[in-house]
Amino acid sequence: MISDLILHTHVLSIVGDILQVRATGVGFGDLAVIENWNGRQSLGQVIELDRDVVSLQVFTGGKGLSTQAKVRFLGHSMQVTYTPSILGRVFRGSGEPVDGGPDLSNESAIPIGGPSVNPMMRIVPQKMIHTRVPMIDLFNCLVESQKIPIFSVAGEPYNQLLSRIGIQADADIIVFGGMGLIFDDYYFFRTTFESEGILARTVMFVNQASDPIVERLLVPDMALKVAERFAVDEGKRVLVLLTDMTAYADALKEIGIAMERVPSNRGYMGDLYTQLAQRYERACDYKGAGSVTILTVTTMPGDDVTHPVPDNTGYITEGQLYLHNGMIDPFGSLSRLKQQVIGKVTREDHAQIMNTMIRLYSGAKEAEKKQAMAFDLSAFDNKLLRFGKLFVERFMDIRVSMSLDAALDLSWQTLRECFEAEELLMKQALVDKYFHRGASSETVANDGSGT
Repeated sequence: MISDLILHTHVLSIVGDILQVRATGVGFGDLAVIENWNGRQSLGQVIELDRDVVSLQVFTGGKGLSTQAKVRFLGHSMQVTYTPSILGRVFRGSGEPVDGGPDLSNESAIPIGGPSVNPMMRIVPQKMIHTRVPMIDLFNCLVESQKIPIFSVAGEPYNQLLSRIGIQADADIIVFGGMGLIFDDYYFFRTTFESEGILARTVMFVNQASDPIVERLLVPDMALKVAERFAVDEGKRVLVLLTDMTAYADALKEIGIAMERVPSNRGYMGDLYTQLAQRYERACDYKGAGSVTILTVTTMPGDDVTHPVPDNTGYITEGQLYLHNGMIDPFGSLSRLKQQVIGKVTREDHAQIMNTMIRLYSGAKEAEKKQAMAFDLSAFDNKLLRFGKLFVERFMDIRVSMSLDAALDLSWQTLRECFEAEELLMKQALVDKYFHRGASSETVANDGSGT
């Protein structure tokens, strides 16, 4: 084993942020303290081993480093502070608190990474996480222990949607991980969580665009390890929010190129799928304990779903939410686990309402095409057009907030306003029970306040 007193001074090369030194007894992922000739110190992490040649990713970058630098290995991998008192705290990608709160250096630390959950400890998902976003709760339920991305493009309000879900979701603890965020986005999340009163049950790990790129790779592992401990040790229902996984994949690519590895599709490394899967597979409903649910943002360069990051993500996750033009697309979105809860832990009319609303909205889009091409419209086409307009206003705007039962009642009200009962083609027992029932008295929030 390496003593933390042994200094290695045989630096072979410094290329970009990668420093190579000759040493033995070092483990992959181990941390090292790099002391430059001027006394300045920085952390580094072992990212490649080739016999006795050790490659280190320097956290603060290679600029200004000398081959006379001294390297001291710490004998352990990256660790993250874990204690219930970290709730309400904000950490950077290196694990250091940046919120000016109490010192946590004496608290216990746990290694990040490691194997995913023993399959014997996983149970079949059977519980729903209510988000009060009707396009999720009503049409693509978020199921406890699910892993699901939000596919979008730059400029879309995906961070606003992610924060709204964090505020409104019925989870015990929120763990937020931000990768490559500009300061405005970081400030938005922090102030929003604080003003909405959920910061006290939230842990934030943030890597800003100006921070070292290696910290961008550590944020998901830190967030997921903390979430795992809260779920297992405390029995909590934890919702992990990560943005943006494309920034994470780009960081992997950048480091791979610096290491002169042979790239695969569009410059990404060949292990991209493995790297993403290792993070997503930490979503779990633990037997006899809590659960970890993962909701991420994946931006698609050029709105290209065949881009390597969303393409690989789609094979790993259990569906996706498409955010286009400020709205969740009802056709491209999918939750593969929604059948686990619809009609079982939700109301009996949920499945019928979901299918009928989407079928009629599809008809409304066809009627819009006929109208645009100046074809004659039938009376039913006009009903569909009216329904489509109401559907967008009442359900698709991401600022709309209501409970699932209120969304179901509003769906019946919308159907009642646009169609006759016999035009719905639904189960007659449900039509008899719900079609003539009065609308919910709950007020629909559409003011963007998140409440």
